[in-house]
Amino acid sequence: MKKRLMKSTDKVVSGVLGGVAEYFELDPTIVRLAYAVMTIFSGFPGFMLYIALMLAMPKKNKYVENV
Repeated sequence: MKKRLMKSTDKVVSGVLGGVAEYFELDPTIVRLAYAVMTIFSGFPGFMLYIALMLAMPKKNKYVENV
């Protein structure tokens, strides 16, 4: 089965970074910290990337396994 980049049900804001962590099989805390550091040093592009992913990524159905 192909992996799909989807929003996570384990979310802090909208599930984007949790979904990225699940896709790459990483710890969500590490992904969130890396994003925070990237956004602090790059500023506006990091925020715009998050908004774009929030709009583009589909939601994961939490009731269906292996979606």
